[in-house]
Amino acid sequence: MSDVPTPPAPEPSESPAVTPKASLPPKGTPEVPRATATPIEPKSGPDILPREPAGPPGKSYFWGTGRRKRAVARVRIRPGDGAFKINGREVDEYFRLDKDRQAVAKPLEATGAHRKVDIFVNLHGGGTTGQAGAVVLGIARALKTCNPDYEPMLREGRFLTRDARKVERKKYGQRGARRRFQFSKR
Repeated sequence: MSDVPTPPAPEPSESPAVTPKASLPPKGTPEVPRATATPIEPKSGPDILPREPAGPPGKSYFWGTGRRKRAVARVRIRPGDGAFKINGREVDEYFRLDKDRQAVAKPLEATGAHRKVDIFVNLHGGGTTGQAGAVVLGIARALKTCNPDYEPMLREGRFLTRDARKVERKKYGQRGARRRFQFSKR
């Protein structure tokens, strides 16, 4: 046997400082200072759009996609005087029920952008309730894109939350999703 002393084991309370690998720069590359982003401030209140959409003036839009049940709404907004068209028709002509008309106007009322933006929606799939829910989500996402100051107001009203409820599928050996055939013991 050898008489070589073994080094003492470190105590459990002493742990070496570990730095995460993601924060370290790769070896051999010079350290570059990061650019700090300056926040965009609205010109006069949150009801004014802080920036123009990219592209030629008057031709570009802010986009938002909304979904509910089987309905999909592709929403485009731009600064304007309050035009609101769904599939080329006025919103009052498209949605016959008052509850659907009120639902699609709620994100605009919450942000105060009701008469300040033009809204154009391409909508397909689903029924009227699903379509109204899809339009609400699409408008809220487009408003958030055009002005980040709107996001807290939209979150508070739950307009940015996707409603994931869908129709449950029918199962084999049953009459419906949950309903069974009538059972007879005799």
